[in-house]
Amino acid sequence: MELTWHGHSTWHVTVGGTELLIDPFFDNPKTDLEASDVDDPDYVLLTHGHADHIAHAGEFTDATLVATPELVSYCQEEFGFEDAVGGMGMNLGGTVECGDAYVTMVRADHTNGIMTEYEVDAGMPAGFVISDAHPNEADAESTTLYNAGDTALMSEMRDVVGDYLEPDAAIVPIGDHFTMGPRQAAIAVDWLDVDHAFPQHYDTFPPIEQDPQDFVDNVDDAEVHVLAGDESFDLS
Repeated sequence: MELTWHGHSTWHVTVGGTELLIDPFFDNPKTDLEASDVDDPDYVLLTHGHADHIAHAGEFTDATLVATPELVSYCQEEFGFEDAVGGMGMNLGGTVECGDAYVTMVRADHTNGIMTEYEVDAGMPAGFVISDAHPNEADAESTTLYNAGDTALMSEMRDVVGDYLEPDAAIVPIGDHFTMGPRQAAIAVDWLDVDHAFPQHYDTFPPIEQDPQDFVDNVDDAEVHVLAGDESFDLS
């Protein structure tokens, strides 16, 4: 499994021969790429409907959309997506097969209204657990990644994601203000008991400017990787 961070919360994840793009938003200072520079993924995963997570989703409408049914409906109408996983999206607790990957949708503590000329209910905000094995069949040979999305610190990270889904690596927001900050994110990493951790959702706007070293210094056991924009890491 290979990860590439394109700044903010935008990740490209390769599992076997399957390409996943998470929360495409390229108007951020960490990437040198435009959305048009990115090869078409097989799947686009959206954690929630805020503009800094779906801004460039419409550039990838040939992909299969993975999101809540409410957000799928919005993206089909707004961007022209035709294909969604399961034909209608998925919801919290579910696992779907996406090519060589298995994607489990988990809870995130956040908001999810889309503010246009009218407010759109995009369903529940979410995180994703991505693995090369179904969670019921995962073993020591499998590789599993948890992307927490935009979230506050919550006990579900310890009691459900860490205990049951057993990720090897976690991507967590550290920007504070809209999500948990560096020290709460470090607690999340320790609760999850992962080997590798990656910060996201910071330094994009003034309210979420952070020194990621604060996150690094507060993580007890995991190896923290502060990626540069468009930098990749191989989890295999």
